Amino acid sequence: MTEGWHLAQINIGRLVAPHGDPRVQPFFDALDRVNALADASEGFVWRLQDESGNAMGISYSPDPLLAVNMSVWRDADSLFNFVYRSAHTPVMAKRRDYFERFEGAYQALWWIPAGTVPAVSDGLSRLWLLDRFGPCPQAFTFKARFPAPDEAGLPVDHKPDPWCVGNA
Repeated sequence: MTEGWHLAQINIGRLVAPHGDPRVQPFFDALDRVNALADASEGFVWRLQDESGNAMGISYSPDPLLAVNMSVWRDADSLFNFVYRSAHTPVMAKRRDYFERFEGAYQALWWIPAGTVPAVSDGLSRLWLLDRFGPCPQAFTFKARFPAPDEAGLPVDHKPDPWCVGNA
């Protein structure tokens, strides 16, 4: 674990239907449970949310079906364990039921100074970097996770497969 740095993440997706449609209702029904799991997870620091307790009501683009999720974690292992080794994993495994296949980068990780909260624009710019240039110290994935700025080393593959098929 690195002192002085936290791991930020963003993931975006385009819903196959608007909130209230039966095709996406199971996703919305699971939100509170999954968010509570994140909040209680080891290493959790912060997540994007509005008064409802989630970020689904916050508009980021002209597309009302675009969903944005952001969070901050103490370290990469804490986030990885939540995403791929908790009750979140079966929900994530059904993402194709609720979200269209996304063209381009839809998840990015990056290091931020501990105690800071990233803006959505920070996350969107990391997706752009990853989409245009591939994994780099400023925007990376679990398959090519760069060390925190105060650590030496090469990128590490957290081996998220088969869950991240299609991620760089």
